Amino acid sequence: MIRIEGLTKRFTGDVTALSGIDLAIRRGEFVFITGSSGAGKSSLLRLLLRQERPSEGRILIDGVDVGALPASKVPRLRRSMGVVFQDFKLIRRKTALENVAYVLNVAGVSRAEQRRRAYEALRSVGLSHRLNAFPPTLSGGEQQRVAIARAVVNEPKLLLADEPTGNLDPDLAVEIMRLFREINARGTTILVATHDRDLIQRMQRRTVTLKRGRVADAGEAA
Repeated sequence: MIRIEGLTKRFTGDVTALSGIDLAIRRGEFVFITGSSGAGKSSLLRLLLRQERPSEGRILIDGVDVGALPASKVPRLRRSMGVVFQDFKLIRRKTALENVAYVLNVAGVSRAEQRRRAYEALRSVGLSHRLNAFPPTLSGGEQQRVAIARAVVNEPKLLLADEPTGNLDPDLAVEIMRLFREINARGTTILVATHDRDLIQRMQRRTVTLKRGRVADAGEAA
């Protein structure tokens, strides 16, 4: 599903975030991307999401060269992905249901269908009783579950998560990973960037290790 070939990313000031990355990820895999701070984890996810373009090399998702896409086709690419962040990025003045439905609203889905699918997504993460709650009234774990529901409501083929448990205690982190495992079991390919080695060991999934912008260990495919 994902093929990365000779990927290099340089930023202004002669800063190299990634250098010569070669990596393949099969459809339906659950893969951790790990490494110390500054190893290039977040840069890799931004390139996959086409928030950045490669300086050299290319990223192919289902055969499409992401870096070469014209700007007009980037929104369509992103609609095929779900994204979960460490800091949730929920809209504070919208309810849990409205936060999840917003993704569908942007995609032009009817209002009735928005509500139905947003409800089902929240129910799938155990939050059917918190539909009308606003983010400030939700716990950290609940906010992250809303963020996950928002990420999967459009049934993406690829889910990217950048330190999704960084603001959660260990027990909640395990719960969030359980949800990811269930989403993966439904066929979604998942990439999780994290430095939490304990969590990785518990999950026992393929782990790609980055070191100073290079692949130190590509892990073993499940």
